[in-house]
Amino acid sequence: MTASTRHPLTHLVSHLLTPLLMCLGMALAYQGAFHQPAPHHLKVAVVGSSPQSQALAAGIQQKAGSALDISTVPDRAAGAHQIEQRQLVGAFVPDPRNPELLVATANSDSSKTAVQEVFTQVADAQGVPMKTTDLVPTSSGDPTGQGIFFLLVALSVGAYGSVAVIGAAGAALSMRGRALVGLAVSLAVSVIGIVVAGPVYHIVDHHQVAVWALAWLYSAGIVMIGTGLHSFLKRWTTLTLMVLFVMLNFTSSGGVFQPALQPGLFGWLHRFYDGAGFVEGTRSILYFDGGVGLGGRVLSLALWLVAGLALVAAGGWYERRARLAAQRAAARPALAVVDGAEEEMEEAVGV
Repeated sequence: MTASTRHPLTHLVSHLLTPLLMCLGMALAYQGAFHQPAPHHLKVAVVGSSPQSQALAAGIQQKAGSALDISTVPDRAAGAHQIEQRQLVGAFVPDPRNPELLVATANSDSSKTAVQEVFTQVADAQGVPMKTTDLVPTSSGDPTGQGIFFLLVALSVGAYGSVAVIGAAGAALSMRGRALVGLAVSLAVSVIGIVVAGPVYHIVDHHQVAVWALAWLYSAGIVMIGTGLHSFLKRWTTLTLMVLFVMLNFTSSGGVFQPALQPGLFGWLHRFYDGAGFVEGTRSILYFDGGVGLGGRVLSLALWLVAGLALVAAGGWYERRARLAAQRAAARPALAVVDGAEEEMEEAVGV
């Protein structure tokens, strides 16, 4: 292989490394998070304070092991309240003839299905059919409740896809100019997302302004983080954003499976990651009257945006420092030429 061939081939292979790493990361993240959903510490309750209810709860807990965390609540109203506050995934009301399971599809359809499987077996063992009551159904345009997750995907792709364009086509702009463009782009991304999810498909059929505000906060955080990182990472920015806002973000968002059905890493990320902030915050706004957990989710999204603004500031400082260094380096040869001319003149005068 000649030198003229070796250099272009090496250059090509180095650039192909990025999509190969994306492939590896997506395979590890998605299959690791979704390939084998199984409950662990799924919070459910048996309704009733009688010895029979206590015994039933203890028996189910013994069989389920760590898959379930079973408690008892005094009555049906208490069980319903805890479900509506997202403290329980389901509450089983035992009855010799008409047992009932209380659930909330809006909290998580996959978790609801897992709970139904458990208590259907209990009812079948008693030889009676079980009624399932959905206390908090989803909108008509989103029967599984996963439409919010796909809105998250659209917002994320629009946001991190814009970063590469701002970094390349906007390279001549100052960091402040690129940041302002980024904020405008994130606004456009959030508007597109809420229009499609709202009037077009009716996934978000009420509280659209509140969900749009959450979408803008989420999108702006990604764009600012990406714009700031581009100053340091250059062509590796896209891969980094894929890791941060696709591989780790989508898998920990709770949009497909909640943490109680996933390996522990994704449950830990779910506590603070921005995708989880958007998904859980939107669920809270749409279906749970902005109840428990909304403030924390909004705070997490705000902190991601603050981190992005800090990276933009750091990136601007880094670029200014690099420009000054380049200017000094360019000035050195000119100074050397001037010094040389002065020496020659001195010699000529001396002669």
